[in-house]
Parts: sequence; C-alpha cells; structure tokens
Amino acid sequence: MSDEARPGRPRDPIRPVAVATIAYLVAAAIGAVVRGNKEFVFYIAVMVLLCGAILFVHRRVRLTAPLLWCLSSWGLLHMAGGLVPVPESWPIAGEIRVLYSWWLIPERLKYDQVVHAFGFAVTTVLCWQGLRSFAPTVRPRLGPLVLCGAAGMGFGALNEVIEFIAVLLVPETNVGGYRNTGWDLVANLTGCVAAMLLIRLRGFLPRRGH
Repeated sequence: MSDEARPGRPRDPIRPVAVATIAYLVAAAIGAVVRGNKEFVFYIAVMVLLCGAILFVHRRVRLTAPLLWCLSSWGLLHMAGGLVPVPESWPIAGEIRVLYSWWLIPERLKYDQVVHAFGFAVTTVLCWQGLRSFAPTVRPRLGPLVLCGAAGMGFGALNEVIEFIAVLLVPETNVGGYRNTGWDLVANLTGCVAAMLLIRLRGFLPRRGH
C-alpha cells in the first residue's frame, strides 16, 4: 500500500489540480495553434516548465491544497487572458481584442493588472510556505514577510524578462510597452503587499494540511 493510501494519511491534493491544469493547457494549446498565436504557444511551453517546477517544490514542501488551486487558477486566468476574445463593445487598450486588453475600469484598471496582482500575491504565499517548511518556528513578523514579499517581486521581475523574451522571439505580441511594464510591476507589488498582510492577519498560513 502506498503512503498516500494508508489510513490516517491525508491524500495529496496535487492529482486533481494536475488534471484540471493539464485539461486547460491542452485546450489552450489547441486554441493557440488553431489561431496561429505564436506568443501563447511560447507561454504554454513556459507554463509546462513552471508546472514541473511547482511539482518539484510540492514534493519537498507539501504545499497546501488552496495554494495549489490558486496557482492553477492563475495559470487559467493567464491562458484565458491571451486567448479569449472580448466583444466589440468592451473598452480595450491597444488593438488586440482579448481579455488581457480589457479595461475593467476604463483607463484605470485592466484585466491584465488584476491577474498580475493575484498571481504574485499567490507567489508570495508560496514563498512563505517554502520558508515555513525549512524554518517551522518562523513567525509572520516584518523581516520574514518582507523577505517573502521581495521574493514575490523578484519572481514578478522574472515574469517581465519572460515577456521580453517573447517580444524578441515573436514579431507581434500583446505585451505592451514600457508604461505597461511599469503598471505590471505596480500590480505585482500590490499583490505581494496584500499577501503579506493576509499572512500577518492570519497569524501564519499552515505549512501542511489539505
């Protein structure tokens, strides 16, 4: 009998999350190929690598089920952002009519920025759970929280590097210019700070438990 099947041992939540993630990645890959969207073919390849990295981390840290589902949801929001078209009546930034261009609040808040904030809030919680795995007695004080928030911002900067690589590899993308990158970083910071406050208000987010 495997460890996961032994009585009293919590079931690993990675399997249903993996099934859901694979399902939408396959659908996104088909959609990107059919539409000739080379940018998102590149992003799907990056997503596959990231999924492998998350699996590697989970096997060592045992990420919580809510965090795993949030990571998967972030991927889904990202795939939808670049592939799901929006109606002609919806306000957008630029010329490409997809969710990532959609102004939720005209000239103030884009779908793209909300996804950035959510994603790097989740990344900050991931960093916190990783830290707690290696230092179980650490408390959610200013120093550890700033460390996790800075790590979240670092991953956000890495995301911008990946987007820059996409710009270099694909002639036409929906990445945007310098101003868009700046607002992406502001959204990342907003998400990281929100996650730090959530961790502080809850006392700590559990390292284990599904």
